Amino acid sequence: MDASIPQCARVGGLNRVQINCVMLQISKRIRIDETELSERFIRSPGPGGQNVNKVETAVQLRFDVGRSPSLPEDVRERLRRLGGRRIDSDGVLMIEAHRYRTRERNRADARARLAALIAQAAVRPKTRIATRPTRASTERRLETKRKQSSSKRMRRAPSDHD
Repeated sequence: MDASIPQCARVGGLNRVQINCVMLQISKRIRIDETELSERFIRSPGPGGQNVNKVETAVQLRFDVGRSPSLPEDVRERLRRLGGRRIDSDGVLMIEAHRYRTRERNRADARARLAALIAQAAVRPKTRIATRPTRASTERRLETKRKQSSSKRMRRAPSDHD
């Protein structure tokens, strides 16, 4: 994964922040424009010391998967599957980060997790190539079946017509 997170400038109020930045580079063909991301800062349930109930250090990063022009359709579909419960009914992916005490580290953590998720969705799954079983494996399977059948036949009660 070669996701790079550029330095960005914050613009906006205390809890609602817009990002002024160029791009979030996921791979050579996928770049997310910063205007497609929205961040909201909330009080963190994690570590924070004396400031834990005073400062909004946790980050809610939102990314609209359905309306993003930056994602190819196949990546978008795989991202919807990988997102699971993090994607709401409107197709918006929400990542919460509250692992660290500072807003900046949580923000970088949320962006790194978004980049990792998109990079994972960008990898095409390998298609399975159907192969035939070898003659030896077929023979082994049939021999096992014959032995099993024979042992079960020996357990039966003797029949009258023998």
